[in-house]
Amino acid sequence: MGLSSSSSSYCFYSHSRILSSEPEHGGPRAAEERRVRRGLLRHWATREASWSLPQRTNVYEFGTPYKHMLDDLRRKDPELYRRNGILPMLKRNVSVKTAPQRWQENAADGTFDVVLTFEEKVFDMVIEDLHNRNHVLLKPVLVINLEVKDNHEEAAIGGRLALQLCQELETIENWEDCVDDVIINFERQNNRKLLYSISYY
Repeated sequence: MGLSSSSSSYCFYSHSRILSSEPEHGGPRAAEERRVRRGLLRHWATREASWSLPQRTNVYEFGTPYKHMLDDLRRKDPELYRRNGILPMLKRNVSVKTAPQRWQENAADGTFDVVLTFEEKVFDMVIEDLHNRNHVLLKPVLVINLEVKDNHEEAAIGGRLALQLCQELETIENWEDCVDDVIINFERQNNRKLLYSISYY
């Protein structure tokens, strides 16, 4: 099965929390927008719709629209959340999709060719979930973890690396045959260690 066709689908599975502000010009959501414009992004799932800020915590249930979060934080303290970068981040999110989604509840979104995680424990959780599903289709899915520290500087770098990795995968006709070489070359070029596994739907 090749990844080079226009039907290739990706799922980007993010960290559980955003600990502080995200600069308006970068970060994983800005990188997400760039992937949307390049036609790579099909889905973005999050593990927890919760933002922890200094001395304040705002927790929203899954499915809460980003627009609602944006309006809520504007009412609470617009200057604080603008300064911390949360309001610009939510504005970007609104332009990408309606609300956060959970990986465990993504069955209705169909299958993915590639699932990219950014934290090893999230990678382990995705693998476990895939292994526990009924493998009816026997359709392979490549799960890759690109470890990214949960801060905005690293997230901006991680977003660029994720895009590069997806672009490299898009050039492959049969990833099952040469994924090892792609991963090794990516690791050498970027001095990053990747975890990856193949599971099935």
